[in-house]
Amino acid sequence: MIHIPVQRWGEPYKSMDVDKVVHFQTGEALAEVSRANAGLVERDMRHAKRARDMLREIPIAELIRMVKKAADLYTSAELPLGDGTQTPDQFVRMQSATTGLPEHMCRFNMKKNHFVLNEMEKILDSLTRGLDLNILSKGYGVEKRGVPISYQAQTPVLGMVLPSNSPGVHTLWLPIIAMQIGLVLKPGPQEPWTPCRMTQAFVQAGVPKQAIAIYPGLGDVGAAVLAGCPRSLIFGGTATVEQYKGNPRVQAHGPGFSKILLGDDQVDHWEKYLDVMVDSVLVNSGRGCINCSGIWASRHARKIAEALAERMGPIQPLPPDDPKAALAAFTVPNQADAVSTDIDNDLKAPGADDLTAKFGPRLVKKERCDYLRPTVILCDSPEPAIAKKEYMFPFVTVVQCPQEKMLESIGPTLVCSAITEDKKFQRALIDATHIDRLNIGPIPTIQLNWLQPHEGNIVDFLFRARAFQFRDELAV
Repeated sequence: MIHIPVQRWGEPYKSMDVDKVVHFQTGEALAEVSRANAGLVERDMRHAKRARDMLREIPIAELIRMVKKAADLYTSAELPLGDGTQTPDQFVRMQSATTGLPEHMCRFNMKKNHFVLNEMEKILDSLTRGLDLNILSKGYGVEKRGVPISYQAQTPVLGMVLPSNSPGVHTLWLPIIAMQIGLVLKPGPQEPWTPCRMTQAFVQAGVPKQAIAIYPGLGDVGAAVLAGCPRSLIFGGTATVEQYKGNPRVQAHGPGFSKILLGDDQVDHWEKYLDVMVDSVLVNSGRGCINCSGIWASRHARKIAEALAERMGPIQPLPPDDPKAALAAFTVPNQADAVSTDIDNDLKAPGADDLTAKFGPRLVKKERCDYLRPTVILCDSPEPAIAKKEYMFPFVTVVQCPQEKMLESIGPTLVCSAITEDKKFQRALIDATHIDRLNIGPIPTIQLNWLQPHEGNIVDFLFRARAFQFRDELAV
């Protein structure tokens, strides 16, 4: 069994306390992971500045070349893992065995991470709006339009309190090293694999090992990371987002409540868009914040919900190594029970109807894990509480609502795919400040453009643009 130590700026540290990462089907312990504590993180943060200092000694162009090399190492090389090694196939099996994601979904997420790393130059060019990246490194320079400008880093490192539900979230921190900012990673309990493997890929590609620290552990470790890093990202539920709302040091990523809106001019042709709706709900087993959890229509809501139920209702759990597996397992005890009970309680209220119930039980219990089968709820108005719920499996409500009341009723929305050619409605959608990412047309909510920011531009979060002037003899 592999032992994975804490990584204190690249130096392994085996603590007395360990957590075992267990295969959700067999109960086999796949690894022992050293557990950090808050005091360790607090002490180590005294060395955070060194991470940025070492990265600034390497030109950004060279870091980008290293990142691209790391992309290939991550997907194809046998890399160190604790006191052992790990091949790409072993990585996929281990990640699937602890997160519950089918293996083919784990491989798909590997490809996403590879794409982001391999296209880093284009991604940074887009996120910085074409800024000369040397300005980020040097701290000042001249824009293309001839105006002097300064970009000041707000932190030497970025803290990341990571989840276990979907490996896709790791794409958010992959550009950080190339911007000469260090990383402090607190992995999710069931998903230490990506942070460890990606770190080794970076190091093998030439990135200084002192630029990255990894602190597995409990909630106190996550709190210490947030307290010690001037800038951090955290992933969690609505309560987490509310807790850090308005905190400039923390960017909180919670439920997406992503939606598809069918405009009055297109809703009569809803059958044309059924594949878009199904993919938006079902891809990646519904685990992402960009998966659709609500479909809103002014009419035909029952027909739409029935069609979705017919497509997704019969889906059954399959073994994680089955290439046709569409559902991820819940590997945390009692989590699936709690979700299913919450849905059943909401269905007691008038105006909500489970159209997938006829296809069999939602909750499927196995010896060491549970599954939740796809669930389609018809809501006759936006009033039922369940109309604005989101869960970590293929769950969607189909809400009947007049078009003119949609925007005031949908609530906060990470991704909105609005299927309409109505210019007035499009204008209102563009002006809606509670929609973060807007798609106009039949675009699945799960379709991302990596050259665009995701829920806030990470460059704007890490760097502050400020006015800057210099005497002629100091000009660059």
